[in-house]
Amino acid sequence: MGTLTGPKQDRSRATRQRLLEAAIGCLGEYGWAGSTVSLVAERAGVSRGAAQHHFPTREDLFTAAVEYVAEERSAALRALVAAAPPVAGPARRHVVVGELVALYTGPLFRAALHLWVAASNDRTQLRARVTALEARVGRETHRMAVELLGADESVPGVRETVQGLLDMARGLGLATLLTDDSARRGRVVEEWVRILEGVLEGGGRSAMDS
Repeated sequence: MGTLTGPKQDRSRATRQRLLEAAIGCLGEYGWAGSTVSLVAERAGVSRGAAQHHFPTREDLFTAAVEYVAEERSAALRALVAAAPPVAGPARRHVVVGELVALYTGPLFRAALHLWVAASNDRTQLRARVTALEARVGRETHRMAVELLGADESVPGVRETVQGLLDMARGLGLATLLTDDSARRGRVVEEWVRILEGVLEGGGRSAMDS
């Protein structure tokens, strides 16, 4: 039996990952109402029973899926920025701003938005789970942005400017749900790089003053 433990664990992890990826795809395509455990299981190529073995409830499956993609996206962001110029400056900050915007215009945001809408009308376990998840993801994203931008939040206005950047990225994510906003998005990214340079290098000038 011992020799089967490793392969069994590998298969279990692979099944779990397929389910999470399928759940994200379903949320993006069908929304919360149309995304059932059965549909996710079919898309992942596993039985409904296998899906429920890993995730006993629908809420377990979809909140875990959004958390999974958030963690994967954070890792991808760090990997991409690691290849950017090591010294904080316009080139590095341009990469960081672009990737933070991509964080909110990709499948994570679309899937998370469906969960937010469902949770906003739910007074039970789903609402509590999504609220806690989004609070944690928001704190981690802000912390990561501060680190990657080389920002000193002890300087007046810096924290608000970084948060404004993330709020702007969410707004672009919402716009992308309805139209292809890539052209305008590129111009907005350029402007935010300029704003960040003014704040981070100019002694804490606020975004409102730029």
